Amino acid sequence: MNKYFSILNGRTALALGISALVSYLTLKFNFNYNYDLSLISIAIIFPLVFTIRSAFRRREKALEHLSRFKGGLITVNNSFQRNEDIDETQKLEIQNTIASINAKMIDYLGPKLCSREQVMEEVDKVFLFIKANTETIGNGTALKIFRFMKEVYGSAENIIAINRHRTPIAIRAYCLIFIYFYPIIYTPSLYHKLHDGVSANESWILFALSCISTFILVSLYNVQDQMENPFDQKGLDDIRLEDFRIKKIAEAKHQ
Repeated sequence: MNKYFSILNGRTALALGISALVSYLTLKFNFNYNYDLSLISIAIIFPLVFTIRSAFRRREKALEHLSRFKGGLITVNNSFQRNEDIDETQKLEIQNTIASINAKMIDYLGPKLCSREQVMEEVDKVFLFIKANTETIGNGTALKIFRFMKEVYGSAENIIAINRHRTPIAIRAYCLIFIYFYPIIYTPSLYHKLHDGVSANESWILFALSCISTFILVSLYNVQDQMENPFDQKGLDDIRLEDFRIKKIAEAKHQ
């Protein structure tokens, strides 16, 4: 159940605090004005939805490239294992290398236990292995494996790029600032619309509506913020990295 409260954080408390304070001051000083709230949808809702959609697309792209990365490594490993000209020692060596590539990529994305350079260094070991054993592997098989490794290399670079580059920071900062200013704009206008029906004994209506609308906006921002990094395993919609671990190779490596 705690995972459903993961969108609650310091931003939520600050936004709700501002909303409650503005509601109190609005009622105390009887401050209200008639304002068209449709501008709010342009100033906050539109950029907020844009950043959420951008973060979701990044997540989908990450899933696509992770699948290609894993599939490419499995195909490369199978190409080596089925080559009868390669001895068992060499097969085990390249199998361990491929397992290490997969493990280091998972470690780079999740726990951050290694760097990008370490990941790409492991990928390069496959090319070095082919270069050192071209005569044994055969030119035809080597070219085929190079084609598979091209996809692995491209997918790895795309995954790393997605991990390092996020949705535009300026738009996210703009959204957060306007979410904090939202109660100041919205609450007096809401009070104007409810003025005839709100008395001193019914002031909770203004507090409730102001806080609920603010809570919705800041929660949407928090959802987007969690999707910004789909690899850190902190959000509800984060990518399950263990699903992309090549378990059979990893098990063989530890045997």
